[in-house]
Amino acid sequence: MKRRGTLRCPSFSEEEVMTKKFSIEIDFKLCKSCGICYWVCPTHAIVKGELEAPKIESNEKCIGCMQCANLCPDFAINIRQAGVRVPS
Repeated sequence: MKRRGTLRCPSFSEEEVMTKKFSIEIDFKLCKSCGICYWVCPTHAIVKGELEAPKIESNEKCIGCMQCANLCPDFAINIRQAGVRVPS
């Protein structure tokens, strides 16, 4: 049973989420600023920007769940693994 308020990533295990870094890429030529990406982002790595266009708040917040990329009707979002986080 999932606990309420706990973020779960369907694409990666919890250990992988804690160690991997991700990079968010938005192709603004394809984006029509519908807002789905920042509405579904569980960590608010993508937020509402100027004129309701998506804005990448922080790649560090991205857990690589792919919700934004999978739900984007314009296929304007690409999530890439950028490296490995060093545990503090």
